[in-house]
Amino acid sequence: MHNPIRVGITHGDFNGIGYEVIIKALDEEEITDLFTPVIFGSPELLNQVRKDLGTETFRFTPVRTAADAQDGKINVVDVCPRGLEMTPGHPSKEAGEAAVAALEAACLALEDGEIDFIVTAPINKKTVYSEKFPFPGHTEFLAKRLADEDGKATMILFDDEIRVALVTTHKAIRDVPAAITKDAVVKTIKNMDAALRQDFRMDKPRIAVLSLNPHNGDNGLLGSEEIDEIEPAIAECVSEGILAFGPFAADGFFGTGDYSKYDGIVAMYHDQGLAPFKALAREYGVNYTAGLKYVRTSPDHGTGYNIAGKNEADPTSMRQAIYQGIDLTRNREINREATANPMPRLKQDRKQKNTQEEA
Repeated sequence: MHNPIRVGITHGDFNGIGYEVIIKALDEEEITDLFTPVIFGSPELLNQVRKDLGTETFRFTPVRTAADAQDGKINVVDVCPRGLEMTPGHPSKEAGEAAVAALEAACLALEDGEIDFIVTAPINKKTVYSEKFPFPGHTEFLAKRLADEDGKATMILFDDEIRVALVTTHKAIRDVPAAITKDAVVKTIKNMDAALRQDFRMDKPRIAVLSLNPHNGDNGLLGSEEIDEIEPAIAECVSEGILAFGPFAADGFFGTGDYSKYDGIVAMYHDQGLAPFKALAREYGVNYTAGLKYVRTSPDHGTGYNIAGKNEADPTSMRQAIYQGIDLTRNREINREATANPMPRLKQDRKQKNTQEEA
């Protein structure tokens, strides 16, 4: 890990609020004393947004690659062609292609050890989708590109009080029930448990698992997924020492405040987990992809087309994504050192002791 830590930031959809929240999050006195920002995007567009915002204090340095990034400065790796037209609030094919180019470049820099983790600004899932990028979102792409095992990655939304993982992410509601299998639920519970231990530094995390159907399925009257898939998944995880509980009916679980009793929550589908999460976390929420070889965070909001170009975007979630990403990366490094094979260090200590005795 670099010292200071190098944070890769992708510009996302340049017709949204990505550049605005990046500039506002980084436009703080002595920010580069804390970490080295490496933005993947367009210096030309970044400068245009800087001027539109009237930000005189924000300065950046264009670099050819992330390896050329300079500590003490905000660096920008140019991944875009010249002359791109920014149309705030309006999707475009060019913006989608530029978003993918930034993501690809950031992943390559991660794999080459040029940056320590990535923060991704929001993308438009429709404009990025193509034969070259056949993924419904960041999570699915990163699961294919950077996961230890294909498809292992899990979306987790969190703030300082609540952490929610999803069994299914960007699926139509009609397709969700078929995707709620025992294996899928087990995988998500295990990924959440591993992330809480490794990245959030929790010793014995307690994980609540939500039901799919209203009223927990009412013993099969409103659906059998709880009986056939979710309960067996919880039982398997418990048999392996994971502190998993449930399933719980989602409305009562959040309505009574029971979520505060658990370190992590596993929801069955996107809005079941993220609607209550965003109501509770508000602008402090962060999107985290667990199960990758590297840390990836993101603001928990979208492209913000409705306010793009109006200087109204709140940078809090982007700022949280950066700082939480730093903490997660450091936690992972601490965990890696703590669980490393102690034999090489033991041999070194013995060798040093023998040398001292001979002297």
